[in-house]
Amino acid sequence: MSLVLDPAAQDLLFREARTANTFTDEPVTDEQVQAIYDLVKYGPTAFNQSPLRITLVRSPEARERLVKHMAEGNQPKTAAAPLVAILSADNEFHEELPQLFPHFPQAKDAFFSERPVREGAAALNAAMQAAYFIVGVRAAGLAAGPMTGLDFEGVRKEFLDDDHTPLMVVNIGRPGPDAWFPRSPRLAYDQVVTTV
Repeated sequence: MSLVLDPAAQDLLFREARTANTFTDEPVTDEQVQAIYDLVKYGPTAFNQSPLRITLVRSPEARERLVKHMAEGNQPKTAAAPLVAILSADNEFHEELPQLFPHFPQAKDAFFSERPVREGAAALNAAMQAAYFIVGVRAAGLAAGPMTGLDFEGVRKEFLDDDHTPLMVVNIGRPGPDAWFPRSPRLAYDQVVTTV
């Protein structure tokens, strides 16, 4: 086998993992979320910029405020999931670069002094971190239901500020009854990989 990772772990993280649409009512603890973050924070980003921000929606009042911004088909599962996370990109991530990229603290001003540049970098790198986060949820033995069917501007105004751009909402928990849609096809290696 060409992969070092144990086949059971490969299945847990990828082959058997699915996007959940229903969840049990078993709570997701702060300790679980911290363990997930403490694992996935090591995923690579450009300049180690780490722009992902995670807003946990726990209170019933906050959940109700979020559900109204979700697409109609996403509202019931968002209302019922044990935990919901809003993943966003911090467009002012460069303020932390002297701490996160100490061997070249000038990167903050040399590369990211202009807001449009920061927004592009934040969106790309936070999206990578969001993918790591989803795999981390799976590593914790939980299921993730990432969704982009939402009113992004409404979510930003309700929960964030002008310096944060929402990327997605992720329902998190143990899968419930009929949690999975049938597995959708994937592209084959030869359809994706080109050698030059």
